[in-house]
Amino acid sequence: MQQRLPSLLDDPIAFGHRGARAHAQENTLVSFQLALRLGATGLESDVWLSADGVPVLDHDGVVRRRIGRSRPISTYERPLLPAHVPTLAELIERCGSDYHLSLDLKDPGSGAAVIDVVEQIAPAMLPRLWLCAPDWRTLLPLRGRGAKLVDSTRLSRMREGAERRAATLASEGIDAVNMHHSDWNGGLVSLFHRFERVAFGWDMQDPYVLSNALLMGLDGVYSDWVDRMIDAYTAVLGKPVRPHD
Repeated sequence: MQQRLPSLLDDPIAFGHRGARAHAQENTLVSFQLALRLGATGLESDVWLSADGVPVLDHDGVVRRRIGRSRPISTYERPLLPAHVPTLAELIERCGSDYHLSLDLKDPGSGAAVIDVVEQIAPAMLPRLWLCAPDWRTLLPLRGRGAKLVDSTRLSRMREGAERRAATLASEGIDAVNMHHSDWNGGLVSLFHRFERVAFGWDMQDPYVLSNALLMGLDGVYSDWVDRMIDAYTAVLGKPVRPHD
């Protein structure tokens, strides 16, 4: 095995994408619990706001009905949403807060609402809360509230170049960048690390992709296949991941 490049984080994060998507119904409390039991040290989901302003976890952001049209989550108050769609508060109540949580912000105002919930019920989790957005500028109002802020993008969208983007994120207080695994290489990871920006990679389903990502020094990997991710983590880092109860 090739030599592993250093990560910025002491322990790279193993994110269960939508919980344990390959093993259970995605974005359900069962799926999130299973991901942690399989060894994930982080959970990932999209977050939306219900009509009454409650942060809920779902991928598509719509409620599908057998009869009639699908409607956006934002048109339903929380009590009227399907039972399988959990709130952020329910996730923390069921799974605790001893893990990293990566949330893609899908509605205006969802970032502030998420931080409000975490501050109220699990404030110690704030340093492990990663809030992601496709336009990093929308994250600027959240600076100073304790959560980590993540530029969720693609290399092709960095018109100014990767080095200028890394410098800008550092100067503007955006903590991390998250890109598809195919955008990353060891040199690019090292570039962002030089500016002390955390580097995440997503959509890692195959063992060799997971292993290569960890070898190039990425600070976090996202996978549907939590078992494969943990096997790769253990093999590359030479230490087991602590399963959650």
